Order: sequence, then structure tokens, then C-alpha cells
Amino acid sequence: MKNLLLTLLILSGLVLQGKTQELVGTSEGLVFSTDAEKALWTEGESNLFQLFRAVQAKPEFSSDSWVDLVEELDSKAQKSGDQLALLRQIFQKTHQKLLKKYEQHSTFNAMLSAGKYDCVSGSAALGLLLERYGFEFDIVETDYHVFLVVNLEGKKIVLESTLPVGGMITTPTEVQNYLNAYQPEKNAQRYNLNQTIAGPVVDYSDNSTFRIVTLKELAGLQYYNDAIVHFNKQAYGKAVDQLSKAYLLYPSDRIDGLRDLSIDLAYKSYGYDLRK
Repeated sequence: MKNLLLTLLILSGLVLQGKTQELVGTSEGLVFSTDAEKALWTEGESNLFQLFRAVQAKPEFSSDSWVDLVEELDSKAQKSGDQLALLRQIFQKTHQKLLKKYEQHSTFNAMLSAGKYDCVSGSAALGLLLERYGFEFDIVETDYHVFLVVNLEGKKIVLESTLPVGGMITTPTEVQNYLNAYQPEKNAQRYNLNQTIAGPVVDYSDNSTFRIVTLKELAGLQYYNDAIVHFNKQAYGKAVDQLSKAYLLYPSDRIDGLRDLSIDLAYKSYGYDLRK
């Protein structure tokens, strides 16, 4: 009973993380793969942790690894008066308990259940924890990568989720060099719509995007990544389903462009009119 109560308290604390975000909107007209996904999407209106779990959700998926991590970090946060030390604990413990194996197209659920992650799911985990413990931070979207920048006592610290060793960058010159590497190039070529935002192998040349996004928008990018998996299998209907949810969370040109392309290819390839 004690463990059950602790679990409920931890998960209820996660609800507070979503209060500063806008609601995800109605599920009317959206297509969900499972009842579990629909339920988590609905809960995501007040709890962003559940919204990240919605992609490829199954009833048997567990949040035990997350609960264990939060329980340990809560204890450390109560004892620590040093924000930099706490930030380092968040980064290190998240890698020890959750981010165990980099794998492209890994969802938040794959991270919780098997330790598989990419830069979107990894950044989501770190972002939810940073918000829980009151850190000021930005989530940066680039052409094919996502990372975090924490603003701590007037200093910027980069958290690169795909680098367990050396991914917490604190030296001012190294931070600036890292950020400069992602700055958009003049007249840069646009990203490929069907290439996921994943990391860690990054092509710095001709970067065209450097945008601050919210946690809710990052959840949209997870749906976008999942849509690309279906798109590249020519499952355009499924891609459109995922992109419709992605666009509701994050109405970006990237998502809208791939949705239009999916609809066009579905008609040209199979004669399906997905606009109906």
C-alpha cells in the first residue's frame, strides 16, 4: 500500500508539469491505433507525461522505470541546495535508468520499457524532469536534431541527450561553439520532410532551422517521427493519421508539408483520396 501511494503521488505530481502548456485539443476526427493511445491522449490535456506515452501505446506498457527515477531524484532534490549539482544528477541518473541504448525512431514508450531512445524521446524525458524541478530551459529544434539549453544563474548549459558521456556541456566557449554549429546558414537548403529528427549523427552543413519549442510541441515532433516511419513504408494513410495529431500539437510547416505530401502520394500511388 505504501508503494502504491508513493506511485500515485509521483504520477499526480507529473500532472502539474502540464499546467503551463496549452491543452492538446479535441480528439474529434482523429484516428487512434489503440484505446490506450486515445486514453493517454485525453489525459495529456493536463499531463504531458501521458501525452508522450500515447505514441504506439499498449495497455501492458509500464511507467515503473519513470517512477523509480523520479523517486530517487525527488529525494536528491530535497537534500541538494546546489542547482548545478542537481542538474548533473538529473542528467546522469536519466541515462543510468532510462537512456540506455540509442536507436532511431524510438518512442517514449520504448525508452520506458526497453531503454531505447533517440534525441526526441531523450530530450522529452530530460525536459519533463527539468520542469518538475523548476529549471528554466529551452528545447531547441533543428533540421534533424533536438537538444536542451538550461539557463542557470545567467549561464547557458547544453544537455545533449544522445551523449551519455560529455553530453552536459557547461564551459561557456564549448556551449557557444555547440550552439553556433546549429545556427542556420544563409540560403540553406530545406530539410528533407521524410527524414526523422533523431540524432546523434548530425550533418551541420546547410542547417536551416533553429527554433525554440515547448514540451507540447516536442510531443508533436514525436508523432511526426512516427509518421515518417509509416511514410517511408508507403503506409500513407497511417502517416496522415499520425501527422494530424502532430499538427494539432505543433502546427508547423514541417508537419503540414509532410501531411500534404502523404495525401498527394496516397492518391497518385493507390488512388486513395485521404482528404475526404
